[in-house]
Amino acid sequence: MENLAQKIREQIAESVKKAIIKSKELGEMDIDEIPEIALEKPKEKVHGDYATTVAMVLTKKLKKNPRLIAETIVKNMDISGTYIESVEIAGPGYINFRLKREWLYDLLKIIEREKEDYGKSDIGKGVKIQVEFVSANPTGPMHIGNARGGALGDVLASLLSAAGYEVEREFYINDAGNQVEKLGQSLEARYLELLGIPSEIPEGGYHGEDIIEYAKEFVEKDGDKYLDYPPSERQKIFTEYVLQKNIQKLKDDLKAYNIEYDVWFSERSLYESGEIYETIELLKKSGYTYEKDGALWFKATEFGVEKDEVLVRSNGIPTYFASDIAYHRNKFEKRGFDIVIDIWGADHHGHVPRLKGAMKALGIDPERLQVILMQLVRLFRNGEVVRMSKRTGKVITLRDLIDEVGTDAARFFFNLRSYDSHLDFDLDLAVQESNENPVFYVQYAHARICSILRNLAMEGVELKEIGDIDLSVLKEEEELDLIRKLSEYPDEIIQAAKKYEPHRITRYVLDLASLFHTFYNSCRVKNEDRNLMMARLVLVDCVRIVIKNVLDLMKISAPEKM
Repeated sequence: MENLAQKIREQIAESVKKAIIKSKELGEMDIDEIPEIALEKPKEKVHGDYATTVAMVLTKKLKKNPRLIAETIVKNMDISGTYIESVEIAGPGYINFRLKREWLYDLLKIIEREKEDYGKSDIGKGVKIQVEFVSANPTGPMHIGNARGGALGDVLASLLSAAGYEVEREFYINDAGNQVEKLGQSLEARYLELLGIPSEIPEGGYHGEDIIEYAKEFVEKDGDKYLDYPPSERQKIFTEYVLQKNIQKLKDDLKAYNIEYDVWFSERSLYESGEIYETIELLKKSGYTYEKDGALWFKATEFGVEKDEVLVRSNGIPTYFASDIAYHRNKFEKRGFDIVIDIWGADHHGHVPRLKGAMKALGIDPERLQVILMQLVRLFRNGEVVRMSKRTGKVITLRDLIDEVGTDAARFFFNLRSYDSHLDFDLDLAVQESNENPVFYVQYAHARICSILRNLAMEGVELKEIGDIDLSVLKEEEELDLIRKLSEYPDEIIQAAKKYEPHRITRYVLDLASLFHTFYNSCRVKNEDRNLMMARLVLVDCVRIVIKNVLDLMKISAPEKM
């Protein structure tokens, strides 16, 4: 898995470094330490492919004009055996590098050789990362916020894997606590009602049609069997039943969204294993707890939080905060994750410093816990904000969204913008078959390339050994721009993984599709010059490979016909 752009940057940096060392040996520079050779891409193509400001960085140390320093460096630079064609000095002391075109042609060979592995790297070095996302309460269907979190978390996990990290996807099931108990009590009330026994759903309980359906299933299957059970045992049976039903619905909806988790972790298991009580004892020993009004409190204010938090209520029942601390301790200490990434809604921002503080109290480096706070989504139809499903007249769920726009559009649109930006989701645009629809635009580029390859193959023109093709005939600016964009893909994966920015890869593939469409309108693949035709065939096939690699990473289909 070769990153040619990275290799070239290393060649340039090494050439500059050796030139500085030579300048020092010749007595032309009095320098003890060589600074980092930072490279940037000039805004204007006329200034070359890369530039460095190292001469300006050295000005203060050497007390010389930066342009003179640059001249010394360039004079002592050896670029033999590299992809560097020429080196120039510009402005106050920029050193600009122009590359040989061979690197572009070599890149196409790398893509054809690596195919689906092109873009992957090992920068993660097997570091063990867990990505926990969605984690919706199993008390009802998933909403649009869950839909955005699902798309973000799943693509981020794929990016981290492509960058060489060992990644595990996890869903945290909140199957303990008061709300879950009310879920079982609500089902019990509906069951009793169906058997003619007056009963009321508890305050804060659940009135949904699904609860009524579950109650009917109980009556049809077992009749009045559960009337003889003690209420506590009956509620326990009903709670377990509705939990399993709702969790299966979550799994089914997420599978339809192309998300499958490695682990579904039960909050209840923290109680059953005793880990929550063990964690509370460790917090007590840490010195960051105190008792007040019969409750146990965590000294959150010592970690920059406005107020302290209750760990155990006066009735002896641990709070959700306590179970969350135990859950994260389990991730780090019991299961050995090096980094844990949680994706939460922006309304949870106050919980971040509390939880990080608790990790520190337990002796866990809080920087190992990374929390992504995603902003809200607004759905639009006909230019107006939409909150209700056309089909049910209720709040739009993940399943409603999939049914209306499809999984591909939903996943693509949710990754169009950074997680910390509000997102306006245009439902009408998402189903349009036009260039205005970004996912259609990218998929159409892939289908168009497949059509080119298919049609030429029917005429007996197929890609053979790439080594027999003269790629140097690719000289048009549209061709070269397209290859340069292909070269950026490995770096985009690395940066998107390092910065937890899955939207980068979506923007990248949009830009690549745009450059392809520009190329297609300017350069005919099928033409009289057979060698040029074969070279362009290689180029478009490489574009196809990279577009499919991105879409596969995003778990979005790459159609061959549209």
